[in-house]
Amino acid sequence: MRLSIKIVCDSTAYIPQDLLDKYDIKIVSLNIIFENESFREVDIDRTTFYEKLKASKQLPTSAQPTINEMYDSFEKIIEAGNAVVGIFMSSDMSGTYSSSNLVKSMILEKYPEAVIELVDSRSNSMQLGYAALAAAEEAFKNSSMEQVLSATYNVIKKSRFLFVPDTLEYLRKGGRMGGATALIGTILKIRPVLTVFDGKTSVLDKVRTKKKAVDRIVEIFMEDVKTKGLEKVIVHNIDCEEEGLELSRRIEKLIGRKVEIYPIGPVIGLHTGPGAIGVVYFTKASERK
Repeated sequence: MRLSIKIVCDSTAYIPQDLLDKYDIKIVSLNIIFENESFREVDIDRTTFYEKLKASKQLPTSAQPTINEMYDSFEKIIEAGNAVVGIFMSSDMSGTYSSSNLVKSMILEKYPEAVIELVDSRSNSMQLGYAALAAAEEAFKNSSMEQVLSATYNVIKKSRFLFVPDTLEYLRKGGRMGGATALIGTILKIRPVLTVFDGKTSVLDKVRTKKKAVDRIVEIFMEDVKTKGLEKVIVHNIDCEEEGLELSRRIEKLIGRKVEIYPIGPVIGLHTGPGAIGVVYFTKASERK
């Protein structure tokens, strides 16, 4: 008898709750640490978090899910007689994937027959989310482990995340951009078009002004759509809903289909900063080799 496969993902995927419920995807939460208090990412609403972020003199930090939370999540699935596929944010961005390997070893000590497969998505946000949803959709069809993993890696290879920050300050404070580079960029009003490449945030292009950066994102997206075909696309925003809506409508007119807006939560938000906007999509043909 084939084991039923259940998907575990971390909270930085920002998959909407209705899809988590539909595919029974389990979420392990990263944590937000302010100077005098800490929260599980899933336990603090975005509005409250961004208000606290703007008011905080010291940039909060993030931490991976606790070993206990991940262990409990895996164990419940295994005890129910199911297999686990864990899909987590890039190992170059967080220790979450590394922790999942430790938890797998712990589970196998207690349940030697357990079936657990782990995937490093090499990204975050809905680039991670699309990979997890691909796995869940395949598992929902009662497919084999090989088919579930193949669907997951297929989306990882074909996906892309393009975004622009509103300010370079949060990237500088978080150590993801040098102080001199951030200062020069601010003075010259340079806005980098950022992407996730080989598991890390990297600069794809540099333009003057945020508007031109958004224009460039749309241009790159449409080039990919024309050459590779489009499967799915969403718009991400960090505490700038109106800008997200404007970009969504713009893309809808270009591709002739509905484009959902998925807000980004606290962990990725604190590293990129309020006002960031971008798109995540995956194509019919491969993006990554």
